[in-house]
Amino acid sequence: MNATLLLYPVFVQVALTFALLIWMGRARLGALKAGEVKVGDISVGQRAWPARVMQISNAYQNQFEFPMLFYVLVAYCILHPRLIDIVMIALAWAFVVSRLIHAGIYTTNNAIRWRFNVFLIGAVVLAIMWIVFAVRVSA
Repeated sequence: MNATLLLYPVFVQVALTFALLIWMGRARLGALKAGEVKVGDISVGQRAWPARVMQISNAYQNQFEFPMLFYVLVAYCILHPRLIDIVMIALAWAFVVSRLIHAGIYTTNNAIRWRFNVFLIGAVVLAIMWIVFAVRVSA
């Protein structure tokens, strides 16, 4: 199977990260311009940002936590293209869709129960990806 097919979900995950970065930057700039926060209040820490800005910021920061394991796994798979098949590609898409939904929940109603459930689904999918990879690379 073509290794490039495994890169498409990576491209979507990267696009999500950049979209959240741009959104966060605009939200922060807007909060500064509106006087909701002063530069001195946020120069050392992030707690002074308004709650809405923090939601977007936290969703952005989340893209540098759990998805790192996804990126590493995809890189390993590309080094071992014989391990890439429709199962791995489907799991990669499932993980990225879970991240999109997670970010959507985080930046809208921030319903903790739903956000956690979607996070858990993504975590299970990623764990399955790693198990499949480990079994295949060991065989």
